[in-house]
Amino acid sequence: MMKFRNALLEAQGIQFDGPQGSSGRGGRSASYRISVQANGNLLIGAAYTKQMSLQPGDEFEITLGRKHIKLKQVGAEDEES
Repeated sequence: MMKFRNALLEAQGIQFDGPQGSSGRGGRSASYRISVQANGNLLIGAAYTKQMSLQPGDEFEITLGRKHIKLKQVGAEDEES
């Protein structure tokens, strides 16, 4: 029954399931904005760490600017030359 229903919906151009080959996990896309948590911490989400191929234990140097916080990975090449 489900295959028949899905075939009818697909024929009409309606798609309820995600695209074929997807992991089946939804979720939000990265907004590149974060908020300070109630305990004062900044949490950088998994979407960002995955995009940068970061691993547990990677270290960063924090530089505070007037209106920004810059994270530079310790041991990474300087890309702003």
